[in-house]
Amino acid sequence: MNQDLNSVKIGLILVLLGLLAGVLLGVSFGASEETFENYIAKGVSSHPDVHDANSNKKIWRYVQRAHFHSTGIAAFSLGLILTILLSSMSDKFKTLSSTLVGLGSFYPLAWFTMFILAPSTGRDAAHHHILTETFTYAGTFGILGGILILCGNILFGMFKK
Repeated sequence: MNQDLNSVKIGLILVLLGLLAGVLLGVSFGASEETFENYIAKGVSSHPDVHDANSNKKIWRYVQRAHFHSTGIAAFSLGLILTILLSSMSDKFKTLSSTLVGLGSFYPLAWFTMFILAPSTGRDAAHHHILTETFTYAGTFGILGGILILCGNILFGMFKK
């Protein structure tokens, strides 16, 4: 069985790390939600010039979205990777497409980066920060690329052994 997983191993590891991050965020919310709220409140009160009345609740929503997207993207990415594994693609294209799907785990990091940065920089600056944008584009284009390769194989018989 382990030999069979070799072609999708990188993507699978990325997806499982994304799932783990999402679960750990959820556990940490349950264990100490106040820690997150205090982090936000302290940053907002220290930098009032870049915030408005909605900042606290919107920044709290960023970290929630990181959790939701981590677990959600990981769940359907596991299905995609299983489909890739069972497809007629060559091992080279299985590795490529599963790795691209695994890069989808970077998208939730954009939300987490916004949560980390927004209390001190403001929501708009956090949204347009180079890290936020890098994680957004890597995650979005990665998973779309992986899906397109898989669709090319399933629908048109491309990338076969």
